[in-house]
Amino acid sequence: CTPKSTWVKWQVIILIIFSCVWDFITGQIRYSIPEELKHGAFVGNIADDLGLDVRKLSARRFRIVPGPKTQYLEVNLENGILFVNEKVDREQLCGVRANCFLHLEIVIENPLELYRVEVEILDVNDNSPSFPWREFRLEIAESVTPGARFPLEKARDPDVGANSLQTYQLSPNTHFALEVQTRSERNKFPVLVLERSLDREQQAVHKLILMAIDGGVPERSGTALIVVSVLDVNDNAPVFDQTVYTVCLVENAPKNTVVIKLNATDLDEGSHGEITYSFSHHAPGRLRQLFSVEPQTGEIRVKGVVDYEEASVYEIYVQANDRGPYTAAVHCTVVVEIIDVNDNAPEVVLTSLSSPVREDSFPGTVIALISVTDRDSGENGKTHCHMAKNLPFKLQSSFKNYYTLVTNDFLDRESVPEYNVTVTATDSGSPPLSTNQTILVRVSDVNDNAPHFAHPSYTVYLMENNAPGASICSVSAFDPDIDQNAYVSYCILDGKIRGTPISTYVSINLNTGNLYALRSFDFEQLKNFQVTVQAQDAGFPSLHSNVTVNVIILDQNDNAPEVTSPLPRNGSHATEMVPRSADPGYLVTKVVAIDVDSGQNGRLSYQLFQSTDPGLFSVAPLSGEIRTVRLLEDQDALKQRVVILVMDNGQPPLSSSVTIMVSIVDSVPEVFSDLSDKPQDTEYLSNFNLYLIVSLGSVSFIFLVAIITLVSVKCHKERHSAHGYQGSSCCFRRKRSGDVLNNSHVNFQMPASAKVPPSHMEVGGSASLNQTYCYKVCLSPESAKTDLMFLKPYSSSTPRNNAKTSNPYVTGWRVRASNKNGDSGGFHRHNLTFTEHFYIIKRCWAILYHVIRLISESTPHGALRKCVFLLILS
Repeated sequence: CTPKSTWVKWQVIILIIFSCVWDFITGQIRYSIPEELKHGAFVGNIADDLGLDVRKLSARRFRIVPGPKTQYLEVNLENGILFVNEKVDREQLCGVRANCFLHLEIVIENPLELYRVEVEILDVNDNSPSFPWREFRLEIAESVTPGARFPLEKARDPDVGANSLQTYQLSPNTHFALEVQTRSERNKFPVLVLERSLDREQQAVHKLILMAIDGGVPERSGTALIVVSVLDVNDNAPVFDQTVYTVCLVENAPKNTVVIKLNATDLDEGSHGEITYSFSHHAPGRLRQLFSVEPQTGEIRVKGVVDYEEASVYEIYVQANDRGPYTAAVHCTVVVEIIDVNDNAPEVVLTSLSSPVREDSFPGTVIALISVTDRDSGENGKTHCHMAKNLPFKLQSSFKNYYTLVTNDFLDRESVPEYNVTVTATDSGSPPLSTNQTILVRVSDVNDNAPHFAHPSYTVYLMENNAPGASICSVSAFDPDIDQNAYVSYCILDGKIRGTPISTYVSINLNTGNLYALRSFDFEQLKNFQVTVQAQDAGFPSLHSNVTVNVIILDQNDNAPEVTSPLPRNGSHATEMVPRSADPGYLVTKVVAIDVDSGQNGRLSYQLFQSTDPGLFSVAPLSGEIRTVRLLEDQDALKQRVVILVMDNGQPPLSSSVTIMVSIVDSVPEVFSDLSDKPQDTEYLSNFNLYLIVSLGSVSFIFLVAIITLVSVKCHKERHSAHGYQGSSCCFRRKRSGDVLNNSHVNFQMPASAKVPPSHMEVGGSASLNQTYCYKVCLSPESAKTDLMFLKPYSSSTPRNNAKTSNPYVTGWRVRASNKNGDSGGFHRHNLTFTEHFYIIKRCWAILYHVIRLISESTPHGALRKCVFLLILS
């Protein structure tokens, strides 16, 4: 063998010594048990031997690291006893090795500890020696001299030590003896020795019984039959150069590689000198699979895959025979030493794995325990591990060939839910070989994210008059956590809408976030409101977030127009009076309607729906003013029925109508309105309405006092200074009681034909103002202020030289101006009496009343209107 092979042997010896020293240092435990023990057999109390608390074995995850082979031993975690789990067959486990051990690796966590346990399997004499063949056939020439030796196939005994094969015995005979050759403890070969010459003529066949005996107690044996056929002579047998040949072969050598070429010589000539080579009878079958012998050349070639890790040395037994008729075989041994090469990559075994890992774990948390082994020897078996550097993990060397995978940074499951950690183990051979082991590390979730709504706020448009229980909208929140931490439930935070809990308006589905209306909404009462929705996850502690939902009620054309003026008086229609002398365009009345809807739904238009005389009246589409189209004639009916249709602009449009009975009269009398027709409204008065009533009352009182004061002063001046205002006159037409103020107009105009001085002016009236008063206005340069004089009313039928008449109500409208001589053209200046003063005050109060009535009718509260009317009556 080469010096290199000698150095390899020394390395193996040193490695064995170092392993023993290391085991002693680490306190390795060793047990011994016989083979063939049944399941449950006691091995040892490993908990007491390791000094561990039996009660904490389960909590610390005490376990035996499973190996690639059968789990023969197991530990009872309740009492710490190591027992036999599977029946152990030493011959199957260790083969023919003298020492058989089971190496166990014990792992304990919290904290992580590693122990090594060796269990020696003691041999039991459970196998008898056996020969490969039940019968050996030998052909021996009769010329063979005594002392000739004939090696036989050895018997096989799987047991070791004293239980293995010890000796052979031959049945008694007169020609042969048995010699046992011992090359090693397990290599004992029987050799048949010829003691007396054979005589074929006396006995052609000899039958012998060969017995193989082991050293067990009790001993076991096996037998084989030897049949010796006596042949005629062949003088010379082949001879090898050496009895034992030693060669070196690199493992994994290619097929047909020549291991050695044998050479045997035979002094005979012809066929007796031609030699053939073959395996001897006791060559194992495994050798026949790995090697082949060329019969003619004697070359031994590689036939199979030679693996150093399977066997480092092979012994090949070869025999040589000549071609003579009575040949005898000669034998030699070829010892083949296998040289190791780096043909095995490291093996990475995941011993322990703690997955998933909480995302809030601190750096340094142990995740996995990894063991690395290499079947190669020497430098080829030295390994080191590494992994990618862009991961939040790192490898730490803990024990020999063991590494721990720990966290190197904080984890975030929402960013990376799992990691594929690839650990690479590389040996030191040339070229180096490596193995990758991918470890899947899952990150478990922690409730560290609150639900997040899809929008910062929601705006919902809801048509009024919705059905109760209808879905308004749906809010959605997303939680990046998983499982229970991502389960989102919804609720509405407490609040009030107009003093009423919001829970009576809307509700929400706990699971889906769908909002539902609990009532039908009315745009005219509620135009919008806000709902605060809270999304809460089911983690511990739970997290939440809020979002505002703005609900805007859309108007629907659900309210028909309501006519507020003119109001029906005697039943179902309103009454109006028109003087027969009314000019075209005369304002009969104005229809006022309101629609509580908004937008186009509240935009109103007026049209003449029915009329007794369609060509007599017209209505303005936008303002609702009813005017005469032409002059009234004598044949026109005195009662005109006019139906006005008020229609909004909604889709579909809604409408209402009012019927007005127009009476054509010569004069329009004044009638006070009956306040008792007003409906009683008991609606709630707000503070603002109370302030409005007080303000109206105060203004009305101040205005009344001012008018009384002004009239008193003027009357006083008229009595004492009547001569200073002669020649001035004016006319004022009093409106009829009961007419709406906005249907009356007072026009100050001067006809083109009138000739009046600059200090005089005429006051004219239209519509329902049928009373004429005369005013005297002084604009003389001598006076620094303008004075006003009231004159008696007149009519066309009244004598112009008489201002006093029995009928104070006149019809028609005339404008006259006084001349410079003081002639009033039919009017006479008249100093007002107390009755006339009262009449003027009453007219001013009527005007103020209509103003207040219009304000009160536009007020949405009936109670406020009632208070206003009570204020007027007071």
